Amino acid sequence: MTADRWLVLVLGLSLVAFIVWFFWLKRTAGARAAEVSGGYQEAMILVKGGYTPDTIIVRHGKPVRLNFRREETASCSDKVVFADFNKSAELPTGETVAVEFFPKEPGEYAFACPMGMFRGRLIVE
Repeated sequence: MTADRWLVLVLGLSLVAFIVWFFWLKRTAGARAAEVSGGYQEAMILVKGGYTPDTIIVRHGKPVRLNFRREETASCSDKVVFADFNKSAELPTGETVAVEFFPKEPGEYAFACPMGMFRGRLIVE
């Protein structure tokens, strides 16, 4: 192979590696949910091009309330699904929607849009 073909090959593989890391392997430190009156652990999540923050840290044995505020009109972001807790919620644009559940066991639980393009995780300590 010639030098220009090697360069294109290396750049292409680098781009593929970056995309895999960015969409599937990148981990954020996470935001700890605040404890509010009523015993709930609560966090606000902005839905705009993804979930911000996309990692929420809570303690097990206490109820959790995650408030989702959708600031876009993409059809993929109109719902959030917590498969491990059998919970889902419609997310109308411009409204805040609370999703409440009770994590009994420590672990890492995923939440996502129905298509799996927007993903987040809940870390239960």
